Amino acid sequence: MSAKNRLSNLFNLSDRVAIITGGGGLLGYQHAVTVAELGGIPVLLDVSLRALQKNHDCLLKEHGVDVPVFQSDITDINSLADVLEATHQKYRRVDILINNAARNPKMESSDRENFSRLENFSWKQWQLDLDVGLGGAFNCAKVFGSQMARQGGGVIINIASDLSVIAPDQRIYHVDGMESNQQPVKPVTYSVVKHGLIGLTKYLATYWCEQGVRCNALSPGGIYAGQDDVFVKKLTQLIPMGRMATENEYQGAIAFLCSDASAYLNGANLVVDGGRSVW
Repeated sequence: MSAKNRLSNLFNLSDRVAIITGGGGLLGYQHAVTVAELGGIPVLLDVSLRALQKNHDCLLKEHGVDVPVFQSDITDINSLADVLEATHQKYRRVDILINNAARNPKMESSDRENFSRLENFSWKQWQLDLDVGLGGAFNCAKVFGSQMARQGGGVIINIASDLSVIAPDQRIYHVDGMESNQQPVKPVTYSVVKHGLIGLTKYLATYWCEQGVRCNALSPGGIYAGQDDVFVKKLTQLIPMGRMATENEYQGAIAFLCSDASAYLNGANLVVDGGRSVW
């Protein structure tokens, strides 16, 4: 085999089945496009049936891919077991898990009591955010990772954030004229979940290593999606490249992490943030 063909084959995902949580979201859609374009079979999970249907229809219209979708609650392990059973019956295997689901409340200065501030942040909100962002990733790894171990190999990717390696710069959420104790901030749970995913990644990377299951994390920076101009200006001043990412700029990283191109990468956190975390 020529070097050119060998390198091309490294990114080949033909017939590999990829479970993608948060499949109704912006990044979930892009992950599905990447898997499908490389020959794989994306399987989308989300708690929102409407969001799933929208992404399903877009994938069919724009890329000609009729992906299976499951309305599933990743905090409910029985719901995930049902997805595994249905997926295994149809495809006989699971090769990739992309833990993409998360809660990310928008920072709005009009929020009553500015719930995002630590002083006002409720225990209920803390539990909910950790249950989905961290507990959900644990549940999915337990269900789908165990299947990969049984079949002798697979890949787990945890979608973290640049805030898995740095603290949020709360100045970018500052609202002029507002009292300091009422300023909106990035909630504490976002950082805790994203840092926790890195710990989970390292644990899983060693847990099923002998069974051929690798685990890595991807830590993306912010994606431009029509945010307020003032916010965008503040954020981009923190990024050496001077801009936010476009929605499809993480496809290359996902292709690398899902495929044999990253065959010797295990337990790593791939930070793709335009350089923000190095300033």
